[in-house]
Amino acid sequence: MTVRRSRALLSLMNTYFHFRAVPPPALRNSATWFQRLFDDDWDSVRERIGRHREEVLDQRYLDHELLYSGIPPNHAPDGPPCQVVLGGRPVFHPDAAQPPFLLLTAAHTARVAAYLTAADFDDLWQGTRERLLQPYAEPDAEPEVRAAFAATHRDLTAFYKQTALYGDAVVKWLML
Repeated sequence: MTVRRSRALLSLMNTYFHFRAVPPPALRNSATWFQRLFDDDWDSVRERIGRHREEVLDQRYLDHELLYSGIPPNHAPDGPPCQVVLGGRPVFHPDAAQPPFLLLTAAHTARVAAYLTAADFDDLWQGTRERLLQPYAEPDAEPEVRAAFAATHRDLTAFYKQTALYGDAVVKWLML
């Protein structure tokens, strides 16, 4: 394996998509402020996840995006359900090599929470099952893969419901 490929794999393994709930009065429209928001160490982040004030998706976050991408019958009439993962207004990072932060207002967060609360995981799974199982060569992998997606769906639903209940916004960032 080449050094470049090894670094790329290591980078992918350490990549995660981080969601943080923020009260609207505390929000600043500043990439520097958003950067400080995500400067916590991993142990602090992990401690807060259980309180549904933060959520983290691993490097397979695009697979979760696919689950909510609006494939019939899952299209929400009030907007694209894909805001669950990748949605939000971009706030560009001061370092152009870094991905932008994404901001969902409190109103957008409430719409995502309503969508997730009403969404039926079985319908979501059936609409994307074949594509989500493609990376797994073993036919008996489905129960484990499905369970992992169902658990993440429950976690995201709990995060957005709690965040909407508090009337908070959500700031997201793909941390490399």
